Amino acid sequence: MSNFIVWSDELSVGIEEIDGQHKVLIQLINQMHNAIHEQHGSDVVLKILSDLADYTKIHFAVEESLMRILGFPGYEEHKEIHEELFQHVVELQEKVTSGKTAISFELLHFLKAWLSQHIMNEDMQYSGFFLASGAKPKLKKKSWLTRLWGS
Repeated sequence: MSNFIVWSDELSVGIEEIDGQHKVLIQLINQMHNAIHEQHGSDVVLKILSDLADYTKIHFAVEESLMRILGFPGYEEHKEIHEELFQHVVELQEKVTSGKTAISFELLHFLKAWLSQHIMNEDMQYSGFFLASGAKPKLKKKSWLTRLWGS
């Protein structure tokens, strides 16, 4: 089966660690897509959604730490956007768990739009600042966080 979201250079912020984490988020959404398409059942899909929420929280913490360390002027606004996005994911998770919302392709399309729009509209704002502040665009090997989540 083809991927629901395909990584492209258009999604790259130019910092390998963050791109690697974005790829893990894409991988999790693709896993959810495949599980729904192959009708694996709600337990499998809920586990993937839980993993997605957990990894999103970790990823946002990494980005926000870099923003604070590097003195990114848009930190407060970006952190607020992260909080709103994460709260939305938690609400979706609660709705799905309680049976108020079905796990569907509509949910997948929301997650796809949410991730790609966030990367392209919000994360691109810090990319140049991070690189100009000394963030390394390339790593010699994958970080433990990226390796742990399987990208």
